[in-house]
Amino acid sequence: MPTKVDVNLEQEIKQLFSNVTGISIDKLKTDANLWQELGIDSIKAIEITVAIEKKFKIRVRDEQIPEIATISDAIRIVGGALEKKQNEKQQ
Repeated sequence: MPTKVDVNLEQEIKQLFSNVTGISIDKLKTDANLWQELGIDSIKAIEITVAIEKKFKIRVRDEQIPEIATISDAIRIVGGALEKKQNEKQQ
C-alpha cells in the first residue's frame, strides 16, 4: 500500500508531466509507455527531466534517462534520488 509521501510524489510528478505535455492528469496512467502511449518525444523527455530536477532539487544522471519509460519509472528514480539526498543530509 503506498504511503502518503508516495501518493504525493506520484501526484507531483504527474503534474509535471501534465504541464510539459499538455495531457490532463486524469489521463496519465503510471504504467503508460511515455513514447508509445503518451507520444512523448526526446525533446519533451528533456523538458520533463529538467522540470523534475528543478522541482525536487535533484540531479537525474544521464544514464538514468533511458530507464524512464513510464511515470512509475520516473517516480522510482526520483524517490531514490530524494532518499539518497536525505541520507546524505543526515550524515
